[in-house]
Amino acid sequence: MKILGIDIGGSALKGAPVDIRTGRLLAERLRIETPVPLSPARMAAAVAGLARQFKWRGPIGIGFPGVIHGPRILTSANLHPGFIGCNAEKLFATATGCPVALINDAAAAALAEMKFGAGRNFAGKTLLLTLGTGVGSALFYRGRLFPCELGHLPLKGRDAEKWVAASVREKKDLSWEVWGTRLGKYIRILEKILWPELIIIGGGVSAKHLKYFKYVRPRARMVPAKFLNGAGIAGAALWAAEKNG
Repeated sequence: MKILGIDIGGSALKGAPVDIRTGRLLAERLRIETPVPLSPARMAAAVAGLARQFKWRGPIGIGFPGVIHGPRILTSANLHPGFIGCNAEKLFATATGCPVALINDAAAAALAEMKFGAGRNFAGKTLLLTLGTGVGSALFYRGRLFPCELGHLPLKGRDAEKWVAASVREKKDLSWEVWGTRLGKYIRILEKILWPELIIIGGGVSAKHLKYFKYVRPRARMVPAKFLNGAGIAGAALWAAEKNG
């Protein structure tokens, strides 16, 4: 069974059809840059355009970087504030003409990594962090998914993601050592609270993990996401498959 997975991020949306039996992307990932925050209407048009590129007419899974309750978005820290309170499932379904299932983007990545990726067959407590424009987070324990918002944990007087997101490293031109050390301090705080047995690092920066993992020094075993920056796409498709039975 094939489902279109779409991952909405702070600087781009990405998508591809996914084989939900394996988590494999069935076509080259399509990326649409969003250098300025798009309003809900403009984002819906971009999502519809992406679906048209694949001539898609079936179910669509969409990951969004915010708190998701059912079909609605409750927070939108790195995207347009007009998404707050938006029934995004209805918005995107109307724009695409397809059934849509909505999920938090980090939770989507966790679904993919735990079913097919770095956490496959691991039943212990797993913390997944996606490092990009912000910091997404999710916990997985004995087959249960717990979406989190640990990027907004107060740290140094502001949201932690303002200190450790991958975008901060690029914007401030931090060395891998400086940024990796920052990330390590943040992760050790999370370890004191959550005591994960496995930490999976996702987002685009996961492909460069050899440059900074050595500076993080967590207590738990830490690994890069197997799907790298494609985990959110695969997981969004898996979520749509689950919701559509």
